[in-house]
Amino acid sequence: SEKNILKVIKPLFLDNLWREFEQVKDNRNKLIAFHEKIAGLRFLDPACGCGNFLVISYRELRLLELEIIKVLQKGQMVTDIAEKIKLDVDRFYGIEIEEFPSQIAQVAMWLADHQMNMKVSETFGEYFIRLPLRKSPHIVCGNALRLDWQSLIEPIPWEKGEPKFNYIFGNPPFMGSKFMKPIQRKEVVDLFNNLPGSGILDYVTAWYAKSAQYILHFAFINHEIKCAFVSTNSISQGEQVGVLWNELLNKYKIKIHFAHRTFKWNNEAKGVAAVYCVIIGFSNYNISEKPIFEYSDIKGEPHQIMVRNINPYLLEGNDLLIKSRTKSICNVPRIKFGNQPIDGGNLLMSAHEFEIYIEKEPDGKKFIRRYIGSEELINGIKRYCFWLKDAQPKEIHNLPLLMKRIENVAIFRQSSKRKETQELSLIPTKFAFISHEERYYVIIPSVSSERRNYIPIDFMGSDVIASNLCLIIPGATKYHFGILTSHMHMAWVRYVCGRLEGRLRYSNSIVYNNFPWPENTSKKQVKAVEEAAQKVLDTRAEFYANSLAVLYDPLTMPPALVKAHQALDKAADLCYRPQPFMSESKRIEYLFELYDKYTAGLFKEEKKKRKERSNLPQIDEVGESEKTNKA
Repeated sequence: SEKNILKVIKPLFLDNLWREFEQVKDNRNKLIAFHEKIAGLRFLDPACGCGNFLVISYRELRLLELEIIKVLQKGQMVTDIAEKIKLDVDRFYGIEIEEFPSQIAQVAMWLADHQMNMKVSETFGEYFIRLPLRKSPHIVCGNALRLDWQSLIEPIPWEKGEPKFNYIFGNPPFMGSKFMKPIQRKEVVDLFNNLPGSGILDYVTAWYAKSAQYILHFAFINHEIKCAFVSTNSISQGEQVGVLWNELLNKYKIKIHFAHRTFKWNNEAKGVAAVYCVIIGFSNYNISEKPIFEYSDIKGEPHQIMVRNINPYLLEGNDLLIKSRTKSICNVPRIKFGNQPIDGGNLLMSAHEFEIYIEKEPDGKKFIRRYIGSEELINGIKRYCFWLKDAQPKEIHNLPLLMKRIENVAIFRQSSKRKETQELSLIPTKFAFISHEERYYVIIPSVSSERRNYIPIDFMGSDVIASNLCLIIPGATKYHFGILTSHMHMAWVRYVCGRLEGRLRYSNSIVYNNFPWPENTSKKQVKAVEEAAQKVLDTRAEFYANSLAVLYDPLTMPPALVKAHQALDKAADLCYRPQPFMSESKRIEYLFELYDKYTAGLFKEEKKKRKERSNLPQIDEVGESEKTNKA
């Protein structure tokens, strides 16, 4: 929509040009020079579609030019308006992979030019029309990731030096890494020069890389080129941040100049789903003041805050990057994936299948346990599994229905194309991956709705088997549960974790292992969190007939549970600092500063070969390799 396009072009160039106009409008010579300047600018949309970004940019610049001419004329009659109009469509360039939209973009620019010419005629009372058409917008049908962008520009004799695009902007394709075609993935990997991890990057990141490379081409001759793209918010969250922005910041010296934090980009076309977006403006030089546009309501309007630096998470702060870790930066219990059966469903049962089985083979009940994944945890669905880890062969052999299921497991695993799975057919009584410990654990769903104020984290008894669609923390205490269920941890999750569509996708290696826990907490503070956490659990128990999905729906969350969580939030906050956090952004900025402190201490100790430690949390050593990542 037009409103969203203005969110891109206004902070990119329009606001600055209008400010410059206000500064020079009282000096005729400077105003004439300014007029020449804007007429000489070049604009590129390397994913232009039907040309909406180009059309609106051209219209807005013509409106600015109109004001320039008004001031220069000072009320005098215009004798030849054609001599006064300097802007034309030939300074606008677009690349579109589909032929029909590229043709529409070409025509749309001529129509925009005609409309603005009618505006000029209306303003100055002199009919103005450009016929025959002598100049054209440069719209190319082709693959923007394969084309040399500079080849679109035809040098003009009076231009000094190598011509360039001044502004590159647009709305490149939204496509997650898991949904790309092989040829598209190759395009991304090629543009990142086979950078390790580039295979996880979304398609839109290729336009960032291509733009950064274009900027670098002109960096040595002091040309300032500014870029801004609408992107899915995945490029400022989760694992992609470390891969993408490490390359942009360090190799291409990119600095973020402005950013719109997550908002909903609503397409005006019928039947097109809205997506969660960010807008990032960037170049290869620094500026002193940078606006962040923050949304209290992702469907509403933003408010602007000015900061000195915007980091890749679109927060005020240093340009730090959170990368995947196999162990926590703090001294907390280890997190693991749940248990993975790889059984073709033969070791698992629904509640109905469970009832049928125990009726036919009651002696097998002793080998059955509750089985819980993300969906079962959140929606209160009952599911079961055969847990035969310590079962005696003779006992299993005397249960024909169970034996048939085990046989089916072996057949399923043998038919796999993976050698590792085929080898597992030799032990069909066991889950493929086992992480269960016979003790209480905290369970975290891998995916949870972004609508919830809190992820429905829970405690589980040792008799319940968690699936690999959950993360588990054996040995976690109520203090750990309390901090993880607090507003403080949720703020970290919203900014750091990846997304599955709009839903939160919790990660052990990115979210949990990088989470900065409170430092130097007192026994009194720990006890306060534990008591508040117990109150949350007790309040949930009062509504035992309701699923966590219902209890944590913002529209149906019981007031008693809201109150219990507010008390827990306060207790958790006090573990970090005595002063309250005035906003979500201040809360996350504090966490990033603490993370920076923890990891700075970690790197320092590595250089000193682990001499004396400071007051920072200790690092919990992991004895065995992180097999859960493969699971």
